Amino acid sequence: MAMPSVKPAGPYAIKKQRAKRDAEQARPEPKAATKLNILKAAKLERLKWLMHGFSTRQGGVTEEYGGTALNLGITREDTHANVASNRQRFMRALGAVEKNGTPWPLVNMKQVHSAIIHRVTGREMHSVTGDGLITDIPGILLSVKTADCLPIVIVDPVRRAIGVFHAGWRGTVQRIVEKGVGEMRKHFGSDPADMLAAIGPGIGSCCYEVGDEVQTEFETQFAYATELFEQVFDSNSLHIKYPLLFMNQRAPGHGAPAMKTHLNLAKANLYQLRDAGVPEKNVEMLGLCTACRTDIFFSHRIEYATGRMMAAVGIRS
Repeated sequence: MAMPSVKPAGPYAIKKQRAKRDAEQARPEPKAATKLNILKAAKLERLKWLMHGFSTRQGGVTEEYGGTALNLGITREDTHANVASNRQRFMRALGAVEKNGTPWPLVNMKQVHSAIIHRVTGREMHSVTGDGLITDIPGILLSVKTADCLPIVIVDPVRRAIGVFHAGWRGTVQRIVEKGVGEMRKHFGSDPADMLAAIGPGIGSCCYEVGDEVQTEFETQFAYATELFEQVFDSNSLHIKYPLLFMNQRAPGHGAPAMKTHLNLAKANLYQLRDAGVPEKNVEMLGLCTACRTDIFFSHRIEYATGRMMAAVGIRS
């Protein structure tokens, strides 16, 4: 029986086949999620009934922000599926799961840089707007999302009550942390002298340049405002890059050095905790700058289009 004849492929068909093969070989393999890196405060980790953690950008499935990023916030660049997967990875790494493997309820908010604080009274909670959460209910994970603003966790080890707060400059000038201590006193009978607090990673005074209007806002609210700001030499200023443009007739022949105003957001919140009655020795500052360390953290100021980290705290059942 004669075999059917096969028409030899022409030059165009051969070229097309080769292009297809080369494209398949060049197509990158899907990246596997890397290991999570969760930061914890030593003062809080001693409490066996408490779980807490500050996420980094490492250890997720999101590729939009370079590598395998642990983006925990809904953003324009990422997909809802990625964020959901990242959140599950984060919660499991914290241990926020039931014995059957079901994740705890994760409570987060639409954050608006306010001093609005919500008390969580049950395991079911609808979406809310605000920047602070408090509870004394076990089995719930409270959280805030950040990408330069400060995440702050407050714990009452006596009453077993917890709070988490999102403190940018607007929330700070509205005294969100000071108000948070007051809300915990009101709802749980907490004594500020018993409280422990952790101020997580956020933009440091080394990188947090602000305008005169921000300094004025703080000066109208806090007697210690001058301690929160410093003048930093601006090496990128036009005065430095083009000195001849700023020559004048006064000795030594140049204008005043270019200086920028920087805000120490962590110190501002430390002072608020102190004024609310929390002993400074009970406050732990992780002291890591998100703008300096974009290899570890997301930074909205440096990257603009970027992901979100999460600070979370919960009470073990």
